[in-house]
Amino acid sequence: MLIKHEFAAAGAAVLLALGGPAAARQAVTQNPAEVQAGTYAIDPAHSKITWKVSHLGYSTYVGQFAKVEGVLHLDAKSPAASKINVTIDTTSLGTLNPALDKHVKSSEFLDVEKFPVATFNSTQVQPTGPKTAKVTGDLTLRGVTKPVSVDVQFNQAGTNPLDKRYSLGFAGEARIKRSDFGITTYIPAVGDEVTLEIEAELKRTGD
Repeated sequence: MLIKHEFAAAGAAVLLALGGPAAARQAVTQNPAEVQAGTYAIDPAHSKITWKVSHLGYSTYVGQFAKVEGVLHLDAKSPAASKINVTIDTTSLGTLNPALDKHVKSSEFLDVEKFPVATFNSTQVQPTGPKTAKVTGDLTLRGVTKPVSVDVQFNQAGTNPLDKRYSLGFAGEARIKRSDFGITTYIPAVGDEVTLEIEAELKRTGD
């Protein structure tokens, strides 16, 4: 894998140096300024949100939302003008423990029958470093909307060698208080603060 990565990096450098703008658009890059602007759709097969919450201080419950969709409108030259809208299927929650899944999906926690979808709509994108940004937006969960900030790390962009589509990837992390969204069952035995870890791949659309 290391050899493949080194060849990819070398190839990208050659394309950027010799191929001009058209070649640069296809090269793998870790520089956000070189990413193609446009509209991107989240790839649900390679995007997940992992949540973590303390259990009595002894351990940490971990689960995932496996079905995440959304659209990113990216302005690489002016990142602050970018916007992202995300839809999370709360019924896709999984912990690898069927009894726990049923409990967390129940009306005591997420109440997925009544609220099968959560959404995040960005309101501000603030670059914080060469490859990082703070994305602030409105998270609607269990029918309650609150502002949430996500610390985002850009991974890379380029033509995916498997499907030949221009793709980009990023990781993110946010911390929320579940009590802000009316989910108060078992606090403080089960922690109020929930960590959300995001891994996302997006495909450029036809705009």
